[in-house]
Amino acid sequence: MTAVTLVRAAELSDVAQYAYAATAPQNARLIFLAGACPIEQDGSTAAVGDHAGQARKCIENLETALAAAGAVLTDVISTRVLVASTDRAELRTAWAVVRDAFGAHEVPSTLMGVTVLGYDDQLVEIETVAAVVDRA
Repeated sequence: MTAVTLVRAAELSDVAQYAYAATAPQNARLIFLAGACPIEQDGSTAAVGDHAGQARKCIENLETALAAAGAVLTDVISTRVLVASTDRAELRTAWAVVRDAFGAHEVPSTLMGVTVLGYDDQLVEIETVAAVVDRA
């Protein structure tokens, strides 16, 4: 069971494919994750030139990092999806992968087009914060 509660605001547009806010209880442990990058274990960049492929690898790496911290995707409380592009279609392509990975857990998110990301041939990065309540 997740500690995260998604908050919807009826007064805001329902066009967004995510909740506008999320909360966690006072006893939640927050997990701040480094940006999940499309990097293979050997350090190479996955899916060069492929926004969707890189987004999938980012999600895979994100799930690995979350597991190491004792969390899963439904424990994520917010995301920031960075896409190295000025083409909104490429942003939407990466976003579709992220949205599908989170499914019904429509976590509050920001989608941003940026000039460049840190690794060679990197097109996508996903920053997240998660919240869990540890069971004693």
